[in-house]
Order: sequence, then structure tokens, then C-alpha cells
Amino acid sequence: MTLYQQLLDREKENNPVRVGVIGAGQMGYGMISQIAGIPGMVVKGISDIKLENAERARDAFNANSKEKIDIHVATDFKEIVHDPEVEVLVDATGVTEVGAQLAMETLIAKKHLVLLNVEIDVTIGPLMKKLYDAAGLVYTGSDGDEPAVTLSLYEFAKSMGMKVLVAGKGKNNKIKLEANPDTAREEAESKHMAPHMLAAFQDGTKTMAEMTLLSNATGFIPDVTGMHGVAGDLDETVEKLDLKENGGVLDKFGVVEYVDGIAPGVFVIVEGQNEGVKNEMNYLLKKGERNHHILYRPFHLASLETPLTIAKAVINHDHAIVPIGAPVSETIAIAKRDIKAGEKIDGIGGFSVRGVIESHKDFVEGKHIPVGCITGNAIAKRDIKNGSALTIDDIELDDTTMVVKLRQLQDRIFVD
Repeated sequence: MTLYQQLLDREKENNPVRVGVIGAGQMGYGMISQIAGIPGMVVKGISDIKLENAERARDAFNANSKEKIDIHVATDFKEIVHDPEVEVLVDATGVTEVGAQLAMETLIAKKHLVLLNVEIDVTIGPLMKKLYDAAGLVYTGSDGDEPAVTLSLYEFAKSMGMKVLVAGKGKNNKIKLEANPDTAREEAESKHMAPHMLAAFQDGTKTMAEMTLLSNATGFIPDVTGMHGVAGDLDETVEKLDLKENGGVLDKFGVVEYVDGIAPGVFVIVEGQNEGVKNEMNYLLKKGERNHHILYRPFHLASLETPLTIAKAVINHDHAIVPIGAPVSETIAIAKRDIKAGEKIDGIGGFSVRGVIESHKDFVEGKHIPVGCITGNAIAKRDIKNGSALTIDDIELDDTTMVVKLRQLQDRIFVD
């Protein structure tokens, strides 16, 4: 039975999937508006630090739903998590400390969790997956986000026996390494986004975190720290993301990458597993005689696809994307300004640091810091130069925060 048919059945049975949404910004609002038109699913709770955001999202749902629903709105997400009318939670906050607290609170409440918060997933995802599995609950990233959309292409190709060489996404905008809330404010406000959220897109942190999540779900690693980030169209992507000996930029295959020029799509580069398959692919894809081909989905619908994951989690106890085990890659903190000893360092989307993907092996050897752990009262222990990777010798993390505590636990459980 298809997912759509299962939702129709829930509608007929008057037993809709009952959703609680934490975070009613751009992504949360769009998803809530989308759910209003989906059979067999309703929003029963919305939390946001700004009550007016939650109320605006509630009103949008009821304005577009076939019938008005009594929706619990609150500024305290715990009210929504523990509301008996809610059976699955969606984290649409994009904030690591809130995400860590929400993940634990949802686990305590024995409910499923769907993440539109890649930042927390790449910081403590392996641990949370293990804990949710032990509790018989679903912990999952979201359909529509590039990592899950790319993973579906990856699994599509692998299920047909093809060799997947590269997996990745198009970048939506040029990276501005020193973007911060002040430089992003005007554009963010025009898009109804928080300035720090847009800054995290602009300085590359979001792309790096998304490819870290894909890495942790596939076992692929970045070819180099930060990836290559080549520019090109689809044909040029295939040419450039080849081994150096073949005229490309890569030292190896089995890597994650991003490409400037093919946004908003995602891709995998594949090789047929034998001559018969290679000949058939050359015939079907009409690109002449090639060793490698690109499979490309030209769009991702972000939070508009999240309801698919919600339905999978509740109805089928299934997921969209999860870590395969121990961390494969990390998103490390890089200084985006000179930082003086004694300064408080703000986190993702702020004025101080940006995220860069790195293999977990290099992360351990370099004693680097996950960018998602820079929160609360994080203090520089010594001067740090702009562009430097932060190490455990550079910064005193705030170990009173939930995200740091959980990351410390994860590091103990997944010992290298």
C-alpha cells in the first residue's frame, strides 16, 4: 500500500497523524501550511520562542484546512512535547542547544522525532539514533532536505547494483565566509528568516552540515576538508568530479561534494557495474560514450516534503535518513574573525565561527571542535586567528549545556 493510500485510510478512520511542530519560522510555517492540505494528518501543537509566530502558523493551518482544529500554541516546547494529543514531534528550530533539549524531552515522552535541524543531527545524531532505537522510537532526518533527497538517489542507484562514485548537492548561493547576522539582516527580513539562519547558509555552514549528514548516512567522506566545491553544469560536474588521473579534481571516489551551478538539485555520479549496463546507460541517457553518468533530481522541496517523513515514522516506523553508526565525518568550527583570549564565542550563524566538513579521522587527529557544540558560555582560552580550525586547546566549551553533555556521551560511546 502506498503512503498516500495509508494517509487516506487514516482520514477515513478519523485517526489522523497528530503532529507537534517546534519552531514556526520560515521552514516550520511552510510545513504547517502544507500539512493543512494533506489527508490523514493534522497539526495539534506549535511552539516558537515568539508566540506570534506560533499563532500565525496556527491561523494559516486553519485557514487552509478543511476543518478548523484546536491547536495548542506555546513558547515552551515542553508543553507541546507532553501534550497527549501530539504523537510525533518535528524539530524546525535549527538551533543545536534547543535541538538537544528537544531530542531528550521527546525521548522521555516516548514519541517519534523528525528533524529539520541538520545542525543537531551532525553533532549528536549517532547517539540519538542509538537511544531512540533502544526505546523503539523513530529518530530521522527529513525528506526534502538535500541529504535525504540525495540519499534516495544513492539508494536508487545502489539497489540497481550500480557503483556510486560521488554524491552531493548544488549550492544555492556563493559562499561568503565572513557572513554574519548584521550582513545578512536585510535579506533575511525580506525572506521572513532569522538573520543568523541566513548567515549560516551564506557562510557555508549549512552546506557543510548537510554533506556531513549525508556522509554519516552513506560512509562516504569528503575528498578534502571543506570539499572542492567545483563550478559547472551537469556535464561539467561529471568531468570535474573525476579522479585527477582522468582530468578531474578528486584523489578518490566514495566522496560527498557540492557544486556551484546546479542548485537547487542533488545528484549522484554512477558507473555501470558491467559492460552490458554501461552500454545500456550510454544508450538511455544520450550523452555519448561515457564511463560515468550523473543521476540528477533538479529540486528539493525542503520542509514541504517533511510530512512524508512524518507519515513514514508514525505509520510505518520508517525513516528518511539516519546515521549508519559511529560518526564518519564532522562539521568542525573555523574562526571567521580574529578572536582574542577571554572572548565569548557565539555559534552557528553568528559573528565568530563557521562550519566546515572534515572526516572524523582528521577531526580526532586535529583535536577539533564540532561547530554545533559552540553555544552557551563558550570562551576562547587563547588568541585564535581568522581561518583557523578551533581545537580543544583553543576554547572552553560550556559543559552545562545539553548539547555538550550529549556530545561528550557520544564520544565515550563511539570510542575511536
